[in-house]
Amino acid sequence: MRPQILFPLFAEVSSLKGVGPKILPLVQKLAGPLVRDLAFLSPSGLIVRQPMTAVNAIEGQVGIFEVVIDRLFIPGKPGAPIKVRASDDTGFVHMIWFGGSAQHIDRLLPKGQKRLVSGKVERFNAEVQIVHPDIYTPEQAGEITAIEPVYPATAGLSSRVVRKLVQAALAHAPELPEWQDPAWLAKTRWPGWRAALETLQAPTCEPELELDAPARQRLAYDELLAHQLALARRRRARQITPGPRIAPGEASEQLLAALGFDLTGAQAQAVAEIRRDLASGEQMGRLLQGDVGSGKTAVAALALADAAASGFQAALMAPTEILARQHWQRLAPMLEAAGVPTILLTGRDTPAERRSRLAALATGEAKVAIGTHALFQDAVRFDRLALAVIDEQHRFGVNERQRLQAKGDPRTGGVHLLTMSATPIPRTLELTQYGELEVSRLTKKPPGRTPITTAVLPLTRIGEVAKRLKAAIDSGAQAYWICPLVAESEAMDLAAAEARAADLRRILKIEVGLAHGQMPGAEREAVMAEFADGRIPLLVATTVVEVGVDVPNATIMVIEHADRFGLAQLHQLRGRVGRGAKASACILLYGGGDDGLGETARLRLETLRRTEDGFEIAEEDFRLRGGGDPLGLKQSGFPAYRFADPIRHRSLLLTAADDARLVLGRDPDLTSPRGEAIKVLEALFDWRNDRPGID
Repeated sequence: MRPQILFPLFAEVSSLKGVGPKILPLVQKLAGPLVRDLAFLSPSGLIVRQPMTAVNAIEGQVGIFEVVIDRLFIPGKPGAPIKVRASDDTGFVHMIWFGGSAQHIDRLLPKGQKRLVSGKVERFNAEVQIVHPDIYTPEQAGEITAIEPVYPATAGLSSRVVRKLVQAALAHAPELPEWQDPAWLAKTRWPGWRAALETLQAPTCEPELELDAPARQRLAYDELLAHQLALARRRRARQITPGPRIAPGEASEQLLAALGFDLTGAQAQAVAEIRRDLASGEQMGRLLQGDVGSGKTAVAALALADAAASGFQAALMAPTEILARQHWQRLAPMLEAAGVPTILLTGRDTPAERRSRLAALATGEAKVAIGTHALFQDAVRFDRLALAVIDEQHRFGVNERQRLQAKGDPRTGGVHLLTMSATPIPRTLELTQYGELEVSRLTKKPPGRTPITTAVLPLTRIGEVAKRLKAAIDSGAQAYWICPLVAESEAMDLAAAEARAADLRRILKIEVGLAHGQMPGAEREAVMAEFADGRIPLLVATTVVEVGVDVPNATIMVIEHADRFGLAQLHQLRGRVGRGAKASACILLYGGGDDGLGETARLRLETLRRTEDGFEIAEEDFRLRGGGDPLGLKQSGFPAYRFADPIRHRSLLLTAADDARLVLGRDPDLTSPRGEAIKVLEALFDWRNDRPGID
């Protein structure tokens, strides 16, 4: 239920004065559909205006000049700027427009009239020049603000219009009950919620916009606490949901023997944690986080066998057909040998194949289903689904995961969930994405995996790299060659995958496959399947091979312009080799000469050269980036915070997680005075349902 007190903030933005049909879609795209979204739109900077004269104008600063219009200079040729000269008692002020109507400017600035002119001061031949100034009549002087927050703008919606709308939205923000602990507020010396929002939208200086400013920290902590409360509620709801009891049996023992190797200590611990959850009688929700090649699939396979041994069914869902097929090719023979019938279900099955496989699932004949999105389609019926394993879980939406879990039989309890991620992330960032899940980490690689030799070379040595590559391929090796772009770009001098594939065919005289994101999915997966089968010795690709390809015979990875990639992405790409017993190598080519690397890029590549530990690399990526989109979090389903930055506000994130657990532990139904206020906080930051009104 959304509290009545929040109703004004959850009205549609169209209810605000000035938001008509023309700009409504622009406002919705820029901020969101609700008044709250505008009130939460943070300024991107400040304009600080100072009264100036022509003689004391400060170059690079924004000035306000009181002038008399002197002369309009109409350009004599197309494309030339329009100029207007004005003056005060101390000299001339020149105004310049690139484009626009001379007639309009002449009407705006009639000769002999007084005007107030504001803009960034430049000097040309020692005289003041302002490009595209703001113009006010003397009667409009009251509209000029000395300090003006700047908001994101878009075509048809200027920053100044957005500012007026934000102020209108802010007027709808009510005083709300205080949900933060009084002792915590006294310690932090933060303002109240509404005061913090007012400071953010009407700052008096640049420092008030910084992430560590008290008002910004207050709002960030509110947002983080609301999110952590939502995660804690989901964890609590799962923990009180009954789940089918699953225990290892004969099939599990046979599968363990069929693996052909002993589990690492980390694998054995993860298996024990998963089995404890499965046997608890509560619905499991666990993340299995492991570095590339750490043996996540073996751990998941034992969980699948445990479900079958207990008389239930299990499903393993992968994001691509090629990855699903590789899981099936690797696991099905071992599961079948252990007495666990296993099927593969993808979107490309023939009608006859699909009918027989669906029947096997519906009757319970098939105990394990491995597949893609096809697993949660309406036509798929399970007999006793008890465990869902999601590989590369960030490639699936929450609704997709829930649709698969909904295939279970309510009479046996909720379907256990095991998600897997091959992108190691720092502990603090786990909280933003996986706060409602238990986490198991695989920190060591299984025996038999050889270390990868990593070299960092300038792009000027590409010819030498090609010669070595030719020799390795002639001896039977397979290799990847990664390029950042598909087509040439004038803005960034990066080699195109298409051009590089053509060059390597010509130079090496071998068959070269090409895979990139603009190819049709079926065509791309066909090329990658040929490479996986050994029919293509060299695959030139963009980052589409970052996940989902397991080719043990591929022992060489060349990454062109490696300095343009993120650290975590480079690590994922390197993980495509070194997946067998053969010695493997990764060559990181960077642009420019030996001194062509910036400091951050140099540290990234040096980290890759020094270590293969994905968790150490993730922490270094976290440290180096500091902001922006660390580890590709935006692509990994991390929440898009309005006020919080999970990097800069990491200490607040940890505190919010502890606070959320404490609050719900003491007051699970939120019936205390603080609990009632926290209900308002949760509703205020609830982004799941952005429809107006009260529900």
